Amino acid sequence: MAKYGKRLKTAYEGFDRETAYSTVEAVKIIKSAASTTKFDETVEIALNLGVDPRHADQMVRGTVALPHGTGKSVTVAVFARNEKADEAKAAGAEFVGAEELAEQIQKGEIEFDRCIATPDMMAVVGRLGKVLGPKGLMPNPKLGTVTPDVAGAVKAAKAGQIEFRVEKAGIVQAGVGKTSFSEIALTENITTFIDAIVRAKPTGVKGTYMKKVSISSTVGPGIRVDFSSPDA
Repeated sequence: MAKYGKRLKTAYEGFDRETAYSTVEAVKIIKSAASTTKFDETVEIALNLGVDPRHADQMVRGTVALPHGTGKSVTVAVFARNEKADEAKAAGAEFVGAEELAEQIQKGEIEFDRCIATPDMMAVVGRLGKVLGPKGLMPNPKLGTVTPDVAGAVKAAKAGQIEFRVEKAGIVQAGVGKTSFSEIALTENITTFIDAIVRAKPTGVKGTYMKKVSISSTVGPGIRVDFSSPDA
């Protein structure tokens, strides 16, 4: 049986672990438990889906713009040349370039959270597949990260657009805010994220799509969230 510290044990005593709470109630519990910590914790959501991502027609992947952002500063790298490079810099991208940028990434000299590229730069970006792929940073036209509108993509990333992708066990996880956010802001972010997962339901899913949803903070307890599970 797992052993918990005094603070976490006290937090677990404040609610029923077997009960699925409304999003509003779950957020209140999360914020109450976080009131004793000395840093601004990240609020994370985890969804257990009835999918097998080994099959292409059951892959769940996409992007969603959280209405109140994530509370995290996002570092963006953009592969672009000439005026598109200028547009990316003006939009706030930290790293912009072409072959020289690829060389920096290959050497591990820079770190970033989102990678964007213009279509004509994919020949250069493709060489970085073994570096960017495992980190989930490879630009993808389906996710809006391969686009001629680099300025728009950079601004969206900075404003709180996040990517999601189901893991091998059928789990989707993401940070949806900070414990310092208001209850309303966190509730709206969580609802928006769940709605995005519902809309991303693959055609190949049979039976129950969304099995379980829970939210937690960085060092806080996990709270089950009540939801209406769309069945196939």
